[in-house]
Amino acid sequence: MVAQGRSPSIAVVFDSAGTLLRTYRVVKNIPAQELLTDVETTAITAASDDRALLVLNVRSRDVMKAPSELLLSEYLGTRQVSFGISCANRVFTRGEIADLLYADLTAKVSDLQECIREVWARCRLEALVVIDSGVIVNFSLRVIEFTVTSGGRPFAGAVETIEELQRMGIATYIASGDRASKLERIADHLGIPRDHVHGVATPTIKARIVEDLKEQYDLVVMVGDGVNDLPALERADVAILTLEQPGEKPEVLYRAADHVVPRVRDVVTIVRDLARRS
Repeated sequence: MVAQGRSPSIAVVFDSAGTLLRTYRVVKNIPAQELLTDVETTAITAASDDRALLVLNVRSRDVMKAPSELLLSEYLGTRQVSFGISCANRVFTRGEIADLLYADLTAKVSDLQECIREVWARCRLEALVVIDSGVIVNFSLRVIEFTVTSGGRPFAGAVETIEELQRMGIATYIASGDRASKLERIADHLGIPRDHVHGVATPTIKARIVEDLKEQYDLVVMVGDGVNDLPALERADVAILTLEQPGEKPEVLYRAADHVVPRVRDVVTIVRDLARRS
């Protein structure tokens, strides 16, 4: 309960890809040898309890310089490339994932290079582009099933949204499955403090971040666009679903949302109203 005469303290937590960033994703289905463009990697991951989406701590330019026929597992292992668990439907230990990731005999460096090349071709003219690469592993098949690359640029109005919220005294955060170094570049561009950035956040971790912030603020608002945001949307005091990223949204997201908005900039109006009514 907010004391009479005192303005409520409010925190707004944003997902990154698809919410603050217009994101273009490319996935290589390795068993089918098929390149899929502009797809939702969390939806692919969520389609099987045996899948886990991993973010690789690797630079795209370094991958492009590697021998294309080299096994991806060998490339990652010899260079001691670490990983983060971005999304999974059940708990996998880091040891289990490492045993699969660094021993895979199917995926080649070329499979990831194809994804990177396609994203570069689409995003090369953007003023600010942040690129992440990763893989989806399948524990029932015991393989790297998909290679993944995504490129993102801030939506029009994203910078202004953060600036306006901060002028109102609203604390802004990012909680995303993307790697921390990418998110820090985004945060610097948008004006969000780096210590308010939570990277490689699984759906469970996002929900925990929201819960922790609820102990510090009177109201916590979660802004997201995908199924990986669902637990955090459900835990937040106010849940906002954004539709700016193209693609169909599952009905469960609409049911969890208190507000559905076409653009991230519409968050300002909702938060301003919350501040006035509380």
